[in-house]
Amino acid sequence: MRRRLVGVLAASALTCAVAGTAVTGAAAQTAPAGALSAAATAVAAETNEWKNVRIDGGGFVPGIIFNQKEKNLIYARTDIGGAYRWEQSSRTWVPLLDWVGWDKWGYNGVVSLATDPVETNRVYVAAGMYTNDWDPNKGAILRSADKGKTWQATELPFKLGGNMPGRGMGERLVVDPNDNRVIYLGAPDGNGLWRSTDKGVTWAKVASFPNPGNYAADPDDPNGYLSHRPGVVWVTFDPTSATAGKTTQKIYVGVADKENTVYGSSDGGATWTRVAGQPTGHIAHKGVFDHTSGTLYIATSDTGGPYDGAKGDVWKLDTRTGAWTQISPIPSSSADDYFGYSGLTIDRQNPNTIMVATQVSWWPDAIFFRSTDAGATWTRIWDWGSYPERTKRYTMDISSAPWLTFGANPQPPEEAPKLGWMNESVEIDPFDSNRMMYGTGATIYGTEDLKKWDTGGKFTIKPMVEGLEETAVLDLVSPPSGAPLVSALGDIGGFRHTDLTKVPPMMFTSPTFTSATSLDYAETSPNIMVRAGNFTDADRPGDSHVAFSTDGGANWFQGTEPGGINEGGTVAAAADGSRFVWAPKGVAVHHTVGYGNGWTASTGIPTGAVVESDRVNAKRFYGFSAGRFYVSTDGGATFAASAATGLPAEGNVKFKAVPGREGHVWLAGETGLFRSTDGGASFTKLSGVTSAVNVGFGKAAEGRNHPALYAVATIGGVTGVFRSDDTGATWVRVNDDQHQYGNMGEALTGDPRIYGRVYLGTNGRGIVYADTGDGGTTPPDDDTTDPSKPGRPAASAITATGATLTWTASTDDVGVEGYDVYREAGATDVKVGSPSSASFALTGLTADTSYTYYVVARDAAGNTSAASDPVTFKTTTGGSTEGGCTAAYRVANSWPGGFQGEVTVKNTGTAAITGWTVKWTFPDGQKITQLWSGVHTQTGADVTVRNAGWNGNLNAGASTSFGFGAGWTGANGVPAAVTCTAG
Repeated sequence: MRRRLVGVLAASALTCAVAGTAVTGAAAQTAPAGALSAAATAVAAETNEWKNVRIDGGGFVPGIIFNQKEKNLIYARTDIGGAYRWEQSSRTWVPLLDWVGWDKWGYNGVVSLATDPVETNRVYVAAGMYTNDWDPNKGAILRSADKGKTWQATELPFKLGGNMPGRGMGERLVVDPNDNRVIYLGAPDGNGLWRSTDKGVTWAKVASFPNPGNYAADPDDPNGYLSHRPGVVWVTFDPTSATAGKTTQKIYVGVADKENTVYGSSDGGATWTRVAGQPTGHIAHKGVFDHTSGTLYIATSDTGGPYDGAKGDVWKLDTRTGAWTQISPIPSSSADDYFGYSGLTIDRQNPNTIMVATQVSWWPDAIFFRSTDAGATWTRIWDWGSYPERTKRYTMDISSAPWLTFGANPQPPEEAPKLGWMNESVEIDPFDSNRMMYGTGATIYGTEDLKKWDTGGKFTIKPMVEGLEETAVLDLVSPPSGAPLVSALGDIGGFRHTDLTKVPPMMFTSPTFTSATSLDYAETSPNIMVRAGNFTDADRPGDSHVAFSTDGGANWFQGTEPGGINEGGTVAAAADGSRFVWAPKGVAVHHTVGYGNGWTASTGIPTGAVVESDRVNAKRFYGFSAGRFYVSTDGGATFAASAATGLPAEGNVKFKAVPGREGHVWLAGETGLFRSTDGGASFTKLSGVTSAVNVGFGKAAEGRNHPALYAVATIGGVTGVFRSDDTGATWVRVNDDQHQYGNMGEALTGDPRIYGRVYLGTNGRGIVYADTGDGGTTPPDDDTTDPSKPGRPAASAITATGATLTWTASTDDVGVEGYDVYREAGATDVKVGSPSSASFALTGLTADTSYTYYVVARDAAGNTSAASDPVTFKTTTGGSTEGGCTAAYRVANSWPGGFQGEVTVKNTGTAAITGWTVKWTFPDGQKITQLWSGVHTQTGADVTVRNAGWNGNLNAGASTSFGFGAGWTGANGVPAAVTCTAG
């Protein structure tokens, strides 16, 4: 997928050179002239282990490359996240380009990769992310003689586009299988075909090659993106045309030109001709040569992809006779062809077996085709049954990455998860006919029993992506309680990370954002969270670009929104969670009291400002735009520009307020790092920090009373990740030259619970973290105070097999870490779960059975509360599952005299329902004052809520929610029973 590009830190371009330079695993960094001040001396450095927060995938994998000589030597290339090598023993991917830094961030765009079939330790990367002005550097060929452990680079005199249109075609970088001194590179944008004869050290244009490629998706695109010409897109050899050590004579080249898409040479690249009789009207995305039969196969599409493509064909050329044969599973002349072809592969153990994929088939799913007779006949990975049913030759197991459903529950014939999209690379292992891997817009899928396709069985497709992390990270928060990390991501929204070593079960939904742009939590009530994000409003007019959570991100509900919003911008939560300020992109800044029930435009602050909240004063918010700092002291209703001067007027500026210190703000920008201790009235620039990308805070070092300070910045002439334990007086670099992660730093935060832990967002390598200094373990805590006794649980949403428990939350002088839920079971009670918030869903119960439960609270120091009073309830007797619903009630937020409640309605039957009614009786005379997403009546303590017009239809298993505000006096107990009736 095309990903967001963060603002580029100042970097100087290399001198254009054709000869190679050593980088030995890390790009050299030099300070700009005049960058060092007297205070900017050498900075101390640590060596730390950096790890990924596991998501597994999350972006487009346009190329998977198997070495044809060495078994299990496999590489993958990504469009913005670098290159990887497969580690067979652990069945994981190893990143190879983490050494790429801010000065050469575009090297993380890999447009092609070549693994040497002669000296298999050698590997080459064609690196460069954009060919327009988004990337200031030229492209380069990176070469390694140790499978990617260390690298050398040769800069090219033109740009390469690892994240440009057509990036799924290829491979355009290929090593001669007989004479591995010779390497070819197909270049974009009119630069033709290039060749190296010294293993990639020097390069020269092949002057005799006649066609640089004329295709562009939109030649008139003013942004210079769709006007990109992919150019020469693949090279393949006939290895039988030479012997070992001699230059291969027969070479075939694919060009992005619909009328002239295949060229050949029979004299080792000295001369070239358009291959006679070739098909026209489409672009050959792939060219694969079968040296056993002398057959060249091509897969074509009417566009360069990877997002589009509506027509295409598959052809084969008998290179011995010159005869072309159309072997399309569905020819382009058919109305059933609504896609182009790509993902072409040969089973090298059985060369008559070939496969091809739809380059894009959005609906209902991708299609893979397989032939065991060289394309004479084909079978499909799925066929139509009795519409809308599909009969499948496969099963999918996404248990290792369950979020791949994208939270979808589509109507047949669509399914979740999909087989994939943007399937440009489908590869059968040349040593194992049963193993296949293929790339999608979100992951790498694979199978190890592929041959069941041919014998009537079903083969299993699973993610084969562990270790490959490709998300663009847009925001991160690490609250003082609950999950240690919550993320906002490009393309896949974001996650609540309860365990950094495990893949989260699902991305954020209710609503789902294509990209989440901003996150915040209430500093003194961290279970309250808010997120904002992107989607096209016209596509989903009933959804909002802002969402709220009152349980630390475990569940979310939508607020209303002002009109005209398509992108989320930034959003901030008051310190106590009582109000929010939102700056959607392109829409005026707005504020709301409560959870977005109504938004009012703020005054005194420009559209496009970045907003944040003070972490102590709930009425104080901040904004920044074009060099001016703005302050609100009335909860975001009005802002005023402060008198502060000298702040960065251009570029990507980030600022954050310090937890526990009212009015303390740090601001990072291209001109340095700035600090305010008077609520933004004035700022002081730190000496020695010549440029900064972002700033964040974590737990203070032992003996310090100010949070640890983290910055992605240029300090002492070095760009890196730094920590300061003394408010910027001294710094230590906590990353190193092997862990630079390109244009890192759009997101950055420390951990408030673990000293030294820092979370870093990258633009294509996911979330990485390190335990720096003495981090890694929580220091001993002096806290010996037990949390208060939790309230007696209430059971709701009771069914034959489950129920939901909710209770009044405990309090603690430091903070409640979570709860343990116990079932009374005679002499030994059974712990059934450990939620982080004051609710828990029970499952797996027996019908018509009585159960008793209680809860115990615990804090971060390990202190536990007294057990709550127990609750006893009886499950229902079960019965028909055709239609039915449950309702789960919880108190989302409470304050003296008032509270907010939320009820989640779920269709528990096997058929869709068209409406629902929820009823309960308040135990303490509470009175509803307002209710949203439903229609209610209240008579005394009895409440009835019916669905709104838009949320009554629920498919089997689907859920919706409504919320309300209410008043209370004396007590605020939860209802003993909450019922739901369908219809």
